[in-house]
Amino acid sequence: MEVAVFILVVLAFVALSGALVRLVRVPLPVLQIAIGAALAWPAGGLHVEIDPELFLLVFIPPLLFGDAFAAPKRELIELRGPILDLAIGLVFFTIVGFGYALHWLVPSIPLVVAFALAAVLSPTDAVAVSSIVDRNVVPARLMHILEGESLLNDASGLVMFRFAVAAALTGSFSFAAASLTFVYAVAAGVLAGIAALFIAAKALQILRRIGGTPAEAQVLVMTLLPFVAYLIAEHAGASGILAAVTAGLLTGTSGIFRFLSVSARIQAMSLWSTLTFVFNGALFILLGLQLPDIIRKVPPELTSRHWLFEPALTVLILTLCLVGLRFLWIWIGDMASVVAARLGKRKAEPFGFRVRLAGSVAGVRGAITLAGILSLPLALQDGSPFPARDVVIFLAAGVIICSLIIASLALPGIARGLVEPGEDPGAAEERRARVGAANAAIARIESLAGDGGEEGEAAEARLAVADSIVASYRRRIAASDEAEEARAEAREAGRLELDLRHAGIEAERAAVRAMFRSREINDHTMRALLSEITLTEALFKSRQDRK
Repeated sequence: MEVAVFILVVLAFVALSGALVRLVRVPLPVLQIAIGAALAWPAGGLHVEIDPELFLLVFIPPLLFGDAFAAPKRELIELRGPILDLAIGLVFFTIVGFGYALHWLVPSIPLVVAFALAAVLSPTDAVAVSSIVDRNVVPARLMHILEGESLLNDASGLVMFRFAVAAALTGSFSFAAASLTFVYAVAAGVLAGIAALFIAAKALQILRRIGGTPAEAQVLVMTLLPFVAYLIAEHAGASGILAAVTAGLLTGTSGIFRFLSVSARIQAMSLWSTLTFVFNGALFILLGLQLPDIIRKVPPELTSRHWLFEPALTVLILTLCLVGLRFLWIWIGDMASVVAARLGKRKAEPFGFRVRLAGSVAGVRGAITLAGILSLPLALQDGSPFPARDVVIFLAAGVIICSLIIASLALPGIARGLVEPGEDPGAAEERRARVGAANAAIARIESLAGDGGEEGEAAEARLAVADSIVASYRRRIAASDEAEEARAEAREAGRLELDLRHAGIEAERAAVRAMFRSREINDHTMRALLSEITLTEALFKSRQDRK
């Protein structure tokens, strides 16, 4: 009964956080962590012991599967070079650099344990980044790189973490054996994801042949897919995380959706959207629930000089060390790509300082780090306590919080107005203005749709028309990072659509003028956008008159 009540309380506060974030104007992950800490801090507050293996099984596969399924496949393939460079090369660079820095800063932590903490801190969380800063503000190419990196470095970071823990337990390490194990974990993880996808496809084929199968049964098969992929890989000693990512990446291109009915497809999309929101919120609330106990048990190794400033300063230094290592690696990779382009007699367009800084600060740590570090064994093989276990758990939790705070404070300012190499500043400004205007139109239409006063069929018709128009605006936003992409128009639906469309156009005009008054866009851009809005309005009215 207590477990059921705890789950209901967490779900209730996840829903509450979705409303509060509009009022307090802080990033959603930070707010959810604060809610979790507030729930656990009182003496009679909520307290929960996390089983890391169960934590990984329940939360990580569906989240990574959903992120991989929604990721733009074409862009990930085009950007595979920088993504693999960050997802694999940066992980090893971070393990070595951060491991030695941690051992020097806190000598009581053995070097192999420092490497373990560095490995578990390597995975990044692009979901937290998109919650901190509007993804339409961050250049699309940079956001795609961050998303692709976060999908793959979870696997590489946790595999190396297991190697480091095994070395700490046994007191020995073989580079050759570790390399072979790493290759096996990656290859078998990919195959496990493909196998799970094949199993799901066969199950859907059988349900389709039976006939009359409810759509909910088909949706359930799709829901179980990431868990099946994860369990197959883990049973084979491979990377379950990479298996879930592989299944998500291949789901859209494998043709499995042809075995789903239209109703099942719609329900599956809606369910995954809800699960992603709920699981992400629950993860950060659970992290907040762990904070009071972690803070109350600050290890004595970090309080020899001061009970507060020394551990806080240590966490800050380590977080800045991670940001610095990331910046250095991005800069090295950028320079290497420029040299390679020049040798190949191609045009070289290096990233600017702000793009490198944004990519460095965006390396936020999240749920994977927490789950991994809590899975540290309590004792060595000889029965003695695992060295510095409490210290590295405290430092990992501190770095997660500190990286979120730094990104929340710095990233919006760094990313605002950021232009990638090769992108025209005027085009970037126009893209941001289009997105802002479309968001304003969406907010106005949703407000009018809910305040119409109709009941019954009239209310349903109004909402249906509003949903259609909002969908067209959302498609426009999704396509805003591609030059001159055609913007979809909603179907005409009589007087209701005319009223709502007019309200949206007026909201667009107001948003563009507000951007001009705040000097976010210049006079030329404002006039061009207002002319385009007026032309769109005239064309729409013309179609209405002909109809």
